[in-house]
Amino acid sequence: MMATKPKKKNPRLASGRKRARQDVKLNAANTSLRSKYRTAVKNVEKAVLAGDKTKAAEAFARAQSVVDTVADKGIFHKNKASRDKSRLAAKVKALAQAVAA
Repeated sequence: MMATKPKKKNPRLASGRKRARQDVKLNAANTSLRSKYRTAVKNVEKAVLAGDKTKAAEAFARAQSVVDTVADKGIFHKNKASRDKSRLAAKVKALAQAVAA
């Protein structure tokens, strides 16, 4: 059985209607960026698990940019972004040391 959300009422005031239109666009943009963030993090983790040092380093460099962008826009908190970057950097560094040893 599929649960559906109750349908929202249309706002009466013009400003409310405009806000509802804007919310749809903002929600789509935020969803897209959130997805890009998660994909970037997953790409780094996949490269680390595969043991590919160069691919992991390249993916991490791209992920840093995406993570910073998402944090600047306020989609995720800056501390969460910093924590995720730190954890990814530690994984990439550990991989590099394991390959060197």
